[in-house]
Amino acid sequence: MLARELPGNRGTTLPGQPSSLPPVKALIVGVGRVGSAVAGRLRNAGWEVVVIDESEEALGRLGPNWPGEFHLGHGMDTSVLEQAGIAGADAFVASTDGDNTNIVIAQVAKRRYEVPAVAARILDPARADFYSGRGFAVVSPTKTAIAELSESVLAAGSD
Repeated sequence: MLARELPGNRGTTLPGQPSSLPPVKALIVGVGRVGSAVAGRLRNAGWEVVVIDESEEALGRLGPNWPGEFHLGHGMDTSVLEQAGIAGADAFVASTDGDNTNIVIAQVAKRRYEVPAVAARILDPARADFYSGRGFAVVSPTKTAIAELSESVLAAGSD
């Protein structure tokens, strides 16, 4: 679990146990289907979650009782990132609908703000390959879909 790998073991107490340690803080840029689901999972795991999106409607995807922070703005705007608390973030997720945006803000989070755990969604498989191993985790749903769909068809064809 990511929280166990972060400095100070913040956020690793068991449910119901009191803790004097602050929760692990995650910053998520892009609150579509993916970003909102990641935000919900981290929040349910006891993390402090802050989200940024360009659209105010994105707040609705987080549910009516969203307990975390929501910042309206663009993830490439460093003043928005700073207002959202990127300097104190333990984790950063770039999940906008634009590969270029996700690549740039992931690099900014990792290099400029030194966020320990950074992940970016990159749809283009060639870009995903190129940016893998560049200091942040790359998740490519397109590559996963290609692999699984091909494997399903190949397995069915060999029966």
